[in-house]
Amino acid sequence: MKKISTMIIFLALVLVGGAGAFLATWRIPAPTSHMVKTLPDARFPQ
Repeated sequence: MKKISTMIIFLALVLVGGAGAFLATWRIPAPTSHMVKTLPDARFPQ
């Protein structure tokens, strides 16, 4: 039983490490669409 739980913990750590490495090295593309939004004057304090 101890071997199985050790193996599950090891696999979970490998998955978390792999996901972290993937997110750290992933080149997320920059947004390509332009966005224009008009903010009302009432939103800002006087």
